[in-house]
Amino acid sequence: MLLALLLTYAGFTALCLSMPRHHDELLSRKSSTRRRQGLKLAGWFLLGLSLWAAVSANGWSFGLVDWFAVLMLSALALVLLLPYRPRFALALAGVSLLASPVAAWAQC
Repeated sequence: MLLALLLTYAGFTALCLSMPRHHDELLSRKSSTRRRQGLKLAGWFLLGLSLWAAVSANGWSFGLVDWFAVLMLSALALVLLLPYRPRFALALAGVSLLASPVAAWAQC
């Protein structure tokens, strides 16, 4: 479940950065159309990968329930962090991407 949580948070952060307003606020520069599309694709890919991680860990019945739980938890964390600690939200996404191979190794 940790792997799904890490991938979901990183996916939501990528989807957040694909919006021009959040991209300008967090990275202090304008985003190109190509970068926005790449971030959007990466975000959806990470969300799909998190679904696979949750289902492979617990099967379809409990895996989907776990996946929806980590979806809500990571979205809540991102929504609460963005207004108050935007740089920390971005750093947490980077840490979650770096920690996901370790979580994948631990899940096997």
